[in-house]
Amino acid sequence: MKKPGSRRDKYFLRDLHQEIDLYDRKLAYLNNHAEFASIVEREKAEQKLRVERSSLEKTARELAASGVEFEAKDLPRSFRTGALEQDSAQQDMLLTKRS
Repeated sequence: MKKPGSRRDKYFLRDLHQEIDLYDRKLAYLNNHAEFASIVEREKAEQKLRVERSSLEKTARELAASGVEFEAKDLPRSFRTGALEQDSAQQDMLLTKRS
C-alpha cells in the first residue's frame, strides 16, 4: 500500500505561515517575559526556537517561489512588510509596462 504524498498546496502553505507566526510569538515572549537562571540558558532556548522556525520559513519560501498561491492576509507578521513591498514593486512594474 502506498503512502499518500506530502500535501504541498495553498492550505499547507497557510498552515506553515500560521506555525511561523506562532514561533514569532514564542520568540517575542521569550525575549520580553520569560525568566532564565542564566544568559546561556536563554540563548539556548532562543537558538532552539530559531532553528525550528528557520526550517519552516525555508519550506514556506520554497513553496511560494514554486508558485503555490497564498493570500497576503495569511502571511506571518514577520513576512508582511517584505511581501507588501514586493507586491507594490510588482504593481509598479505592471503600471510601467502598460504605459
